[in-house]
Amino acid sequence: MDFSTEPPHSDKLFIQAPQPFNAEPPAASLVEFAYTPEELVYCRNHGPVREFVEDSYSIAIKSAVEKDILMSVPQLKSSFPKARVVAALQCAGNRRNEMGAIKPVHGVGWNSGVIANCSWGGVRLRDVLNHVGVQVDNQSHVCFASFATLCQDDKYYGASIPLAKALRMEDDVLLAYEMNDEPLSAEHGGPLRVVVPGYLGARWVKWLDTIIISPEESPNYYQQRDYKVLPPEIETKDQARPVWAKFASMTALPLNSVIGSIFKVSPSRLHVKGYATPGDCGNIAAIDISTDSGVTWHPTRITYQEGRWSWTLWEIEIQVSEPSGELHSRAKDEAGNVQPREGIWNMRGVAFNAWGTMKW
Repeated sequence: MDFSTEPPHSDKLFIQAPQPFNAEPPAASLVEFAYTPEELVYCRNHGPVREFVEDSYSIAIKSAVEKDILMSVPQLKSSFPKARVVAALQCAGNRRNEMGAIKPVHGVGWNSGVIANCSWGGVRLRDVLNHVGVQVDNQSHVCFASFATLCQDDKYYGASIPLAKALRMEDDVLLAYEMNDEPLSAEHGGPLRVVVPGYLGARWVKWLDTIIISPEESPNYYQQRDYKVLPPEIETKDQARPVWAKFASMTALPLNSVIGSIFKVSPSRLHVKGYATPGDCGNIAAIDISTDSGVTWHPTRITYQEGRWSWTLWEIEIQVSEPSGELHSRAKDEAGNVQPREGIWNMRGVAFNAWGTMKW
């Protein structure tokens, strides 16, 4: 693969893999902003980053209508009303290094910075599908594909979501061309990417150029094999190959919280900040902190939460009796679910959501 023509990458990120370029910011920087600045948005790639000219960039829509439809980005902008949604984009491998400390896993070594909370601007996917005559069908899927750049494990990058989800107004699925009120950069999928609030980032296909309405999920490697939670007894890819098809493709990531930073206000007082993300059972209702491994918990103050799809920022100033120790965080959602003490190990190191932890 040719990586020589990639645009410049942010120097605010820790590079976890140089080619393809995969990098994340420190969580301590992330929790200082409600909306993640461009230079702190993580980069997750399965191939080279390419730049495209928006005016000549088009997507093909293939469905049960009479003929395929080709629409340019300028046509999308002029034909449909602009929509905006605030949503957290999160890689399934966020906190993978913590899971890897339990037992080795397969994948890019990520810490807890593979997440970005942004305001996304674009057109609603439902508007586009309704325009081309796609009918509601609870059995069908919307398959997204990017043939625009090379890919590691398949001929293209692909993913899919249920058609019913794509057509529901309240699910806020976008074809996005803006991030934080600025044109979407090539590094983050510009000129056009999918935004699927509440789903893992693997379904938010970058450099989108093809949409297919299909009776089946996308056949792409990244839908059918890569992003699945396999049982702990499956430890190698050889063991995984015969059973991939038995397990569902990942959608929502689980309830989670992370401690981003600890600042010593005094020898016996700490100022702690972090973030939390909901699962699929309602928004974050509370985040608690423990200084004694979960024997007692202290409520934190939520400082930011916006709508159904954003992350939640929190902070607390807390008294401690020892000069050093370990803090833990746990989140609760509106349905009463509580973040578990331990995460379940899996070969791909995805969906890790044990209590947040950091030493002081």
